[in-house]
Amino acid sequence: MQTPLELRHLRTLVALREAGNLSRASQLLNLTQSALSHQLKALEEHYGAELFARKSNPLVFGAVGQRLLRLADTVLPQVDETDRDVRRLVDGSAGQLRIAVECHTCFDWLMPAMDAFRGRWPEVELDIVSGFQADPVGLLHQDRAELAIVSDVDADETGVVVHPLFSFEIVALLPKGHALLAKPWLQAADFAGHTLITYPVPDEMLDLVRRVLQPAGITPPRRTSELTVAMLQLVASGRGIAALPLWAVENYLARGYVARQRIGEQGLTGRLYAVSTAGLAAKPFLADFVRLMRETSLLNLAAVSLL
Repeated sequence: MQTPLELRHLRTLVALREAGNLSRASQLLNLTQSALSHQLKALEEHYGAELFARKSNPLVFGAVGQRLLRLADTVLPQVDETDRDVRRLVDGSAGQLRIAVECHTCFDWLMPAMDAFRGRWPEVELDIVSGFQADPVGLLHQDRAELAIVSDVDADETGVVVHPLFSFEIVALLPKGHALLAKPWLQAADFAGHTLITYPVPDEMLDLVRRVLQPAGITPPRRTSELTVAMLQLVASGRGIAALPLWAVENYLARGYVARQRIGEQGLTGRLYAVSTAGLAAKPFLADFVRLMRETSLLNLAAVSLL
């Protein structure tokens, strides 16, 4: 009997191992969870055995699943390396990738993706434009960067290509025991009278201010800091309230330094995008870097969903 085993099946099993559950694996593979389940069921029916225990946490692969994973670990790196080599021969891949970043917390997830990229594309000169950038997309037009990481995109921007990355929850950070922690969630009025601690960036770059406080006419007193840890120290000592991505403060919350509260009944969702010059968008190494940014973020950050 001809085996139905294909490279996509091996990639599915690897994604499932890395993600730890069907939901996150489906995001990694850009499949619906139903399509992913169907693919796995077809393999199990062919081999007459379960690939993994459905209710295990962490995920436990059976003997058949483990054997297929060993095959995947042998074959897929060779396939991917060959694919990159062929693309180098056809398209050429030498060049530079200068990255401009507008968010202070982006380095938490960007650095692992950059490390992985260097190993895969050593001939591409990878660098970060020094310092925080208030207008990173503007640097693309000035030929001072090839890629920008931004939280909002202008649909009318010309000469660039937008690559969606991921969405995440933004939470309010308060001192432990604060009265606002008793509420089910915070609304704009709850910030009135409390000092808002933020990074020193324009208001249009702050989701809480732009999307929650300004529409409600709330203008709390402000204090700024360049460093996340300094902001949290101010919060812990009762100097004010901050609003940051959950993934950026997860470790501090786990250690009990501060407490978090949801913003709005449905929560406040932030988004990140990569914006490249139009000429760079066709380069194979850019597609690989965007994929690495998306995958490393989904696998390593809290409360993240791919866009």
